[in-house]
Amino acid sequence: MKIAFFGECMVELSGQPLQRTFGGDTLNTALYLARLGKKRDINVSYATALGVDNISQDMLTSWQAENINTDLVRTLEDKLPGLYLVETEPCGERHFHYWRNDSAAKFYFSEQACSPLEVAIESKQVDALYISGISLAILSEEAKTVLVTLLDKHKRNGGKVLFDNNFRPQLWTEKQAQYWYAQILPFVDIALITEDDDQRIWGESDIVTRCQEYGCQEVVIKRGAEPCMVVTQLQTDAAETSYIAANQVDKVIDTCAAGDSFAAGYLAARLSGESAVSSAELGHQLASVVIQYPGAIIPLEAMKEII
Repeated sequence: MKIAFFGECMVELSGQPLQRTFGGDTLNTALYLARLGKKRDINVSYATALGVDNISQDMLTSWQAENINTDLVRTLEDKLPGLYLVETEPCGERHFHYWRNDSAAKFYFSEQACSPLEVAIESKQVDALYISGISLAILSEEAKTVLVTLLDKHKRNGGKVLFDNNFRPQLWTEKQAQYWYAQILPFVDIALITEDDDQRIWGESDIVTRCQEYGCQEVVIKRGAEPCMVVTQLQTDAAETSYIAANQVDKVIDTCAAGDSFAAGYLAARLSGESAVSSAELGHQLASVVIQYPGAIIPLEAMKEII
């Protein structure tokens, strides 16, 4: 199974005193999936754009050390990675401050030559393509259209599309998100939906009904510490709904990447042929470990029992 992630990785400043690391929703999920996928025959690639600076090179080196294939990364000489600062409350909740208006990832599809991801999709080198709401939000309107066209081509090639609805109001409005989510949901096989983000975008309308109407095959509703809801075979009369309880944690240190790591655990098991229930259990298990450490990416040693 070859899965490509498209999105943005940024420089992360967090902690007391401040420390520099790297993070971003799709990168977080890609990295945790790469760790879990080594023994599951899942190969992870990350598609983004970086600069030619030392920080960009550090990012590439760190991804390669995590067994993430970087052949789909595009290098832009006049751009730099974005940056964000994380402030974490004693309860573990976090607040983000971004500097990303001119980040390289926004221009991945803006060059005249086809991007490496477009070439890979055209030549059927990708089995599954993962994007998030943030992957869409950072792009220009023209580039969004390119990405939607790419999803269409990927589906017609027999590939799977995986979508996480991560929503950042700093990047676009609820109406804009509604429009573009409606463009991509018809191509989505597995929709990973954070309930709070969905309600921000769509209000109190039913998530499962909407995903079913748009043509999604499977929906996973992430609800924080509450049991997640998984509905499989959504387009058939045999649709099945399951609720899977989250692992309880005595002390939450940092909820950063909780949803991203859950997605990685779920996909690691699901793409390996496991049931939706056991996949959600692995997602919860990983997320419960991640939130006991500061920052988006926890040490590999902390995951040894899960891997």
